[in-house]
Amino acid sequence: MTTDESVPQRPLVFAHRGSSGAYAEHTRAAYLQALADGADGVECDVHLTRDQHVVLLHDANLDRTSDGTGPVAERTLRELHQLDFSSWKGVRIPEAYGARSEQLLTLPELLDILRGAGRPVQLAIELKHPSAYQLKLEDRVLEVLRSEGWDPQSSTVDNVAVTFMSFSPDSVRHLLRSVPPQYICQLVDDLTIHEIRGGLGLGPITGSAVANLMKATQLEGERILDDREVGMAGPGIEYVRERPATVRRWLDSGRRFRVWTVDSPEDVALCQELGIHEITTNVPGRVLDQLHAASTQGK
Repeated sequence: MTTDESVPQRPLVFAHRGSSGAYAEHTRAAYLQALADGADGVECDVHLTRDQHVVLLHDANLDRTSDGTGPVAERTLRELHQLDFSSWKGVRIPEAYGARSEQLLTLPELLDILRGAGRPVQLAIELKHPSAYQLKLEDRVLEVLRSEGWDPQSSTVDNVAVTFMSFSPDSVRHLLRSVPPQYICQLVDDLTIHEIRGGLGLGPITGSAVANLMKATQLEGERILDDREVGMAGPGIEYVRERPATVRRWLDSGRRFRVWTVDSPEDVALCQELGIHEITTNVPGRVLDQLHAASTQGK
Protein backbone atom coordinates (compact mmCIF):
# COMPACT_ATOMS: atom_id res chain seq x y z
CA MET A 1 0.00 0.00 0.00
CA THR A 2 1.39 3.41 -0.92
CA THR A 3 0.53 6.86 0.35
CA ASP A 4 0.27 10.07 -1.63
CA GLU A 5 3.22 12.10 -0.39
CA SER A 6 1.63 15.27 -1.78
CA VAL A 7 -1.08 14.99 0.89
CA PRO A 8 0.31 16.29 4.21
CA GLN A 9 -0.07 13.89 7.10
CA ARG A 10 -1.44 15.30 10.34
CA PRO A 11 0.97 15.48 13.27
CA LEU A 12 0.79 12.70 15.83
CA VAL A 13 -0.74 13.96 19.06
CA PHE A 14 0.88 13.15 22.40
CA ALA A 15 -0.93 13.79 25.68
CA HIS A 16 1.38 15.90 27.86
CA ARG A 17 1.56 14.13 31.24
CA GLY A 18 -1.70 12.52 30.13
CA SER A 19 -4.77 14.61 29.40
CA SER A 20 -3.56 17.05 32.02
CA GLY A 21 -6.00 19.74 30.96
CA ALA A 22 -8.78 17.50 32.28
CA TYR A 23 -7.24 15.72 35.28
CA ALA A 24 -4.20 16.12 37.50
CA GLU A 25 -1.02 15.55 35.54
CA HIS A 26 0.62 12.10 35.51
CA THR A 27 -2.36 10.45 37.22
CA ARG A 28 -4.15 7.28 36.24
CA ALA A 29 -7.18 9.38 35.34
CA ALA A 30 -5.14 11.65 33.04
CA TYR A 31 -3.70 8.71 31.09
CA LEU A 32 -6.98 6.83 30.80
CA GLN A 33 -8.59 10.04 29.53
CA ALA A 34 -5.76 10.48 27.01
CA LEU A 35 -6.55 7.08 25.54
CA ALA A 36 -10.27 7.88 25.53
CA ASP A 37 -9.46 11.15 23.73
CA GLY A 38 -7.76 9.13 20.99
CA ALA A 39 -4.23 10.42 21.61
CA ASP A 40 -1.62 8.73 19.42
CA GLY A 41 0.77 8.70 22.35
CA VAL A 42 1.39 9.92 25.87
CA GLU A 43 4.29 11.73 27.50
CA CYS A 44 5.60 11.23 31.02
CA ASP A 45 8.37 12.52 33.27
CA VAL A 46 10.17 10.11 35.55
CA HIS A 47 12.02 10.21 38.87
CA LEU A 48 13.45 7.56 41.17
CA THR A 49 12.17 6.93 44.67
CA ARG A 50 14.48 6.14 47.58
CA ASP A 51 13.86 2.42 46.98
CA GLN A 52 14.54 2.83 43.24
CA HIS A 53 11.06 2.65 41.78
CA VAL A 54 10.45 4.69 38.63
CA VAL A 55 7.52 7.03 39.34
CA LEU A 56 5.70 9.44 37.07
CA LEU A 57 6.18 12.98 38.37
CA HIS A 58 7.43 16.17 36.77
CA ASP A 59 8.94 17.93 39.77
CA ALA A 60 11.82 16.71 41.90
CA ASN A 61 9.80 17.87 44.92
CA LEU A 62 6.34 16.85 46.04
CA ASP A 63 4.99 20.26 47.04
CA ARG A 64 3.22 21.36 43.84
CA THR A 65 1.33 18.21 42.86
CA SER A 66 0.60 16.44 46.14
CA ASP A 67 -0.24 17.08 49.77
CA GLY A 68 3.32 16.06 50.66
CA THR A 69 6.51 18.04 50.76
CA GLY A 70 10.21 17.52 50.12
CA PRO A 71 12.21 15.57 47.54
CA VAL A 72 10.71 12.59 45.74
CA ALA A 73 14.11 10.87 46.00
CA GLU A 74 13.85 10.77 49.80
CA ARG A 75 10.55 8.86 49.85
CA THR A 76 9.88 5.18 49.32
CA LEU A 77 7.12 4.10 46.96
CA ARG A 78 5.06 2.99 49.94
CA GLU A 79 5.39 6.44 51.49
CA LEU A 80 4.37 8.11 48.24
CA HIS A 81 1.24 5.98 48.08
CA GLN A 82 0.09 7.60 51.31
CA LEU A 83 -0.09 10.99 49.57
CA ASP A 84 -2.86 12.59 47.51
CA PHE A 85 -1.68 13.42 43.96
CA SER A 86 -5.01 14.41 42.42
CA SER A 87 -7.10 16.67 44.67
CA TRP A 88 -5.04 19.81 43.95
CA LYS A 89 -6.60 19.92 40.47
CA GLY A 90 -10.07 20.39 41.94
CA VAL A 91 -11.70 17.92 39.55
CA ARG A 92 -13.75 14.89 40.55
CA ILE A 93 -12.31 11.62 39.23
CA PRO A 94 -14.87 9.20 37.73
CA GLU A 95 -15.07 5.90 39.54
CA ALA A 96 -13.94 4.10 36.37
CA TYR A 97 -10.63 5.98 36.52
CA GLY A 98 -9.68 4.63 39.94
CA ALA A 99 -9.69 5.76 43.53
CA ARG A 100 -7.71 8.73 44.77
CA SER A 101 -5.19 6.31 46.29
CA GLU A 102 -4.58 4.75 42.85
CA GLN A 103 -3.65 7.92 40.97
CA LEU A 104 0.14 7.84 41.50
CA LEU A 105 1.70 5.65 38.80
CA THR A 106 4.95 3.78 38.36
CA LEU A 107 6.36 3.19 34.89
CA PRO A 108 5.21 -0.48 34.82
CA GLU A 109 1.70 0.64 35.79
CA LEU A 110 1.61 3.12 32.94
CA LEU A 111 2.75 0.40 30.54
CA ASP A 112 -0.12 -1.79 31.74
CA ILE A 113 -2.58 1.04 31.01
CA LEU A 114 -1.15 1.49 27.51
CA ARG A 115 -1.17 -2.24 26.83
CA GLY A 116 -4.89 -2.12 27.52
CA ALA A 117 -5.48 0.48 24.80
CA GLY A 118 -6.29 -2.21 22.23
CA ARG A 119 -4.31 -0.34 19.57
CA PRO A 120 -0.76 0.83 18.86
CA VAL A 121 0.21 3.68 21.15
CA GLN A 122 3.42 5.63 21.69
CA LEU A 123 5.15 6.48 24.96
CA ALA A 124 7.59 9.38 25.27
CA ILE A 125 9.63 9.16 28.48
CA GLU A 126 11.40 12.29 29.69
CA LEU A 127 14.38 11.71 31.99
CA LYS A 128 14.39 14.57 34.50
CA HIS A 129 17.65 16.22 35.54
CA PRO A 130 19.28 17.19 37.76
CA SER A 131 18.51 13.91 39.52
CA ALA A 132 19.63 12.89 42.99
CA TYR A 133 20.64 9.58 41.41
CA GLN A 134 22.36 11.16 38.38
CA LEU A 135 22.59 8.79 35.40
CA LYS A 136 21.41 5.86 37.48
CA LEU A 137 17.97 7.18 36.51
CA GLU A 138 18.57 6.20 32.89
CA ASP A 139 19.97 2.80 33.86
CA ARG A 140 17.02 2.04 36.09
CA VAL A 141 14.45 3.10 33.47
CA LEU A 142 16.05 0.81 30.89
CA GLU A 143 16.24 -2.00 33.45
CA VAL A 144 12.52 -1.66 34.17
CA LEU A 145 11.68 -1.59 30.47
CA ARG A 146 13.74 -4.73 29.81
CA SER A 147 11.91 -6.51 32.62
CA GLU A 148 8.65 -5.58 30.85
CA GLY A 149 9.82 -7.11 27.56
CA TRP A 150 11.22 -4.03 25.83
CA ASP A 151 13.08 -4.75 22.58
CA PRO A 152 15.89 -2.17 22.11
CA GLN A 153 16.13 -2.50 18.34
CA SER A 154 12.46 -1.73 17.71
CA SER A 155 12.05 0.11 21.04
CA THR A 156 8.70 -1.55 21.61
CA VAL A 157 6.91 -3.26 24.47
CA ASP A 158 4.02 -5.21 22.98
CA ASN A 159 1.79 -2.53 21.34
CA VAL A 160 3.73 0.35 22.91
CA ALA A 161 6.45 2.20 20.95
CA VAL A 162 8.87 3.86 23.36
CA THR A 163 11.03 6.95 22.82
CA PHE A 164 13.28 8.79 25.25
CA MET A 165 13.80 12.52 25.86
CA SER A 166 15.91 14.82 27.98
CA PHE A 167 17.14 18.39 28.13
CA SER A 168 20.38 16.98 29.56
CA PRO A 169 23.05 16.24 26.93
CA ASP A 170 24.71 13.89 29.44
CA SER A 171 21.46 11.92 29.66
CA VAL A 172 21.17 11.78 25.88
CA ARG A 173 24.75 10.58 25.45
CA HIS A 174 24.23 7.94 28.13
CA LEU A 175 21.07 6.68 26.46
CA LEU A 176 22.88 6.42 23.12
CA ARG A 177 24.96 3.58 24.58
CA SER A 178 21.87 1.37 24.77
CA VAL A 179 19.19 2.91 22.55
CA PRO A 180 19.30 3.47 18.76
CA PRO A 181 19.51 7.22 17.99
CA GLN A 182 16.21 7.34 16.10
CA TYR A 183 14.39 6.72 19.39
CA ILE A 184 16.09 9.54 21.30
CA CYS A 185 14.87 13.15 21.41
CA GLN A 186 17.11 16.04 22.45
CA LEU A 187 14.89 18.63 24.11
CA VAL A 188 15.75 22.30 23.67
CA ASP A 189 14.27 25.52 24.96
CA ASP A 190 14.76 29.13 23.91
CA LEU A 191 16.65 30.46 26.93
CA THR A 192 18.44 33.75 27.41
CA ILE A 193 20.74 34.30 30.36
CA HIS A 194 18.74 37.38 31.38
CA GLU A 195 15.46 35.43 31.45
CA ILE A 196 17.01 32.51 33.32
CA ARG A 197 18.58 34.71 35.96
CA GLY A 198 15.38 36.67 36.47
CA GLY A 199 13.20 33.59 36.69
CA LEU A 200 15.36 31.82 39.26
CA GLY A 201 15.12 34.54 41.88
CA LEU A 202 18.72 33.99 42.96
CA GLY A 203 21.37 36.50 43.87
CA PRO A 204 23.39 38.07 41.05
CA ILE A 205 26.48 35.87 41.44
CA THR A 206 24.73 32.52 42.01
CA GLY A 207 22.04 33.39 39.49
CA SER A 208 24.58 34.20 36.80
CA ALA A 209 26.50 30.96 37.43
CA VAL A 210 23.35 28.83 37.19
CA ALA A 211 22.14 30.76 34.15
CA ASN A 212 25.46 30.25 32.37
CA LEU A 213 25.30 26.52 33.09
CA MET A 214 21.75 26.27 31.73
CA LYS A 215 22.69 28.24 28.63
CA ALA A 216 25.68 25.95 28.05
CA THR A 217 23.34 22.95 28.31
CA GLN A 218 21.06 24.50 25.69
CA LEU A 219 23.95 25.14 23.32
CA GLU A 220 25.24 21.59 23.72
CA GLY A 221 21.76 20.24 22.99
CA GLU A 222 21.64 22.32 19.82
CA ARG A 223 25.07 20.99 18.81
CA ILE A 224 23.86 17.40 19.27
CA LEU A 225 21.00 18.14 16.87
CA ASP A 226 23.25 20.00 14.41
CA ASP A 227 25.61 17.01 14.35
CA ARG A 228 22.73 14.54 13.88
CA GLU A 229 23.69 12.47 16.90
CA VAL A 230 20.01 11.75 17.61
CA GLY A 231 17.02 11.36 15.35
CA MET A 232 14.53 13.61 17.11
CA ALA A 233 14.40 17.32 18.00
CA GLY A 234 12.17 18.46 20.85
CA PRO A 235 11.85 22.25 20.93
CA GLY A 236 9.23 24.17 22.87
CA ILE A 237 6.65 26.06 20.83
CA GLU A 238 8.31 29.38 21.73
CA TYR A 239 11.57 28.08 20.26
CA VAL A 240 9.72 27.17 17.06
CA ARG A 241 8.25 30.67 16.82
CA GLU A 242 11.49 32.50 17.62
CA ARG A 243 13.98 30.41 15.63
CA PRO A 244 12.37 29.49 12.31
CA ALA A 245 15.72 29.22 10.48
CA THR A 246 17.07 26.68 13.00
CA VAL A 247 13.84 24.71 12.90
CA ARG A 248 13.89 24.61 9.10
CA ARG A 249 17.55 23.51 9.07
CA TRP A 250 16.84 20.61 11.40
CA LEU A 251 13.69 19.63 9.49
CA ASP A 252 15.59 19.67 6.21
CA SER A 253 18.34 17.52 7.75
CA GLY A 254 15.82 14.79 8.53
CA ARG A 255 15.30 15.37 12.25
CA ARG A 256 11.90 14.21 13.41
CA PHE A 257 10.20 16.98 15.38
CA ARG A 258 8.24 16.69 18.62
CA VAL A 259 7.09 20.14 19.78
CA TRP A 260 5.78 20.98 23.27
CA THR A 261 3.45 22.26 24.74
CA VAL A 262 1.02 23.06 21.91
CA ASP A 263 -2.43 23.99 23.23
CA SER A 264 -3.71 27.02 21.30
CA PRO A 265 -5.40 26.66 17.90
CA GLU A 266 -2.88 29.13 16.45
CA ASP A 267 0.09 27.03 17.58
CA VAL A 268 -1.50 23.82 16.32
CA ALA A 269 -2.00 25.45 12.91
CA LEU A 270 1.60 26.70 12.90
CA CYS A 271 2.97 23.23 13.62
CA GLN A 272 0.84 21.71 10.89
CA GLU A 273 1.94 24.38 8.42
CA LEU A 274 5.62 23.78 9.21
CA GLY A 275 5.31 20.02 8.81
CA ILE A 276 5.98 19.20 12.47
CA HIS A 277 5.68 15.45 13.00
CA GLU A 278 4.48 15.28 16.61
CA ILE A 279 2.61 17.68 18.91
CA THR A 280 2.62 17.38 22.69
CA THR A 281 -0.43 18.98 24.28
CA ASN A 282 -2.41 19.16 27.52
CA VAL A 283 -5.67 18.95 25.53
CA PRO A 284 -5.29 16.08 23.04
CA GLY A 285 -9.00 15.72 22.33
CA ARG A 286 -9.36 19.35 21.31
CA VAL A 287 -6.19 19.29 19.20
CA LEU A 288 -7.29 16.13 17.41
CA ASP A 289 -10.67 17.71 16.65
CA GLN A 290 -8.87 20.70 15.09
CA LEU A 291 -6.56 18.52 13.02
CA HIS A 292 -9.41 16.33 11.79
CA ALA A 293 -11.45 19.41 10.87
CA ALA A 294 -8.48 20.86 8.96
CA SER A 295 -7.98 17.61 7.05
CA THR A 296 -11.67 17.47 6.13
CA GLN A 297 -11.65 21.04 4.87
CA GLY A 298 -8.59 20.27 2.77
CA LYS A 299 -10.33 17.53 0.81
